[in-house]
Amino acid sequence: MKTRDAIIIGGGPCGLSAAIALQNIGLSPLVIEKGNIVNAIYHYPTHQTFFSSSEKLEIGEVPFITENRKPVRIQALTYYREVVKRKKVEVNSFEKVEHVIKQEDGMFIVQTSRARYLTKYVIIATGYYDNHNKLSVPGAELGKVSHYFKEGHPYFNKNVTVIGGKNSSVDAALELVKADANVTVIYRGATYSPSIKPWILPEFEALVKNGTIKMVFEANVTRITENTLTYVDVHGREETIDNDYVFAMIGYHPDHRFLTKMGVEIDTVSGRPDFNSDTMETNIEGIFIAGVIAAGNNANEIFIENGRFHGGLIAESIKER
Repeated sequence: MKTRDAIIIGGGPCGLSAAIALQNIGLSPLVIEKGNIVNAIYHYPTHQTFFSSSEKLEIGEVPFITENRKPVRIQALTYYREVVKRKKVEVNSFEKVEHVIKQEDGMFIVQTSRARYLTKYVIIATGYYDNHNKLSVPGAELGKVSHYFKEGHPYFNKNVTVIGGKNSSVDAALELVKADANVTVIYRGATYSPSIKPWILPEFEALVKNGTIKMVFEANVTRITENTLTYVDVHGREETIDNDYVFAMIGYHPDHRFLTKMGVEIDTVSGRPDFNSDTMETNIEGIFIAGVIAAGNNANEIFIENGRFHGGLIAESIKER
């Protein structure tokens, strides 16, 4: 069994930031990541532009300098790789944590797909991007339905429906139009979401007004087949359209099962774990959380720009002990 001062589960920006904060108080933490570092960012669409400016994505006091004010996906990947190298953060990538068990002496056994570790502190910094919300309609299991969008080129001259009305949906629709796909967007809301990036909404609205994108508000998809998609509008009218591909951009959620197996309590309404906001420690002494997982079901509450500070709270709490 390998012993570590602390183990951080999740190698995203908030997990890496926590590792650096622990290093700063003299500990030697280990980051365990089931993919590679900032795995969620890697899986973002290739064209992704961040909402935040580069300085708000910085961790470990390493400057993130970009020519454009808002960085794009590839710049973020390069930056976080450089941070890991400069700060000499120990990361075990492509290693999955299977379970965490607290011993009678207060230590934790962390079992992974590769090894077993003993540690005094566990920091959970997993995100939510791997767990998409379920589309519960007949045909949702078809191979043409996806909850993730990468790029538009494969959908040239195809009938594509995007379900949802927030940033991920609008971004996907715009990229699909650039690839000359025939795009329909179906959204259950009555108007555009206030969370849509303000610099892209005018372009999207213009494409809707000139008929390039068909936008359907207050509608719900009811059935998907190999060649069609059926939805019901606000007046109860059913319409079936030709369809080759579906992108269900309907959000994501944290994996509560992983936390509850450790004994961490979860609020049934908000999905928020039981933790002390001053220290980020959960109801299980020695288990901390960092990043978006602290927000529960409200993924729009915590981002890199505020979750990156959780590591400092954790380090300060541990240092005082």
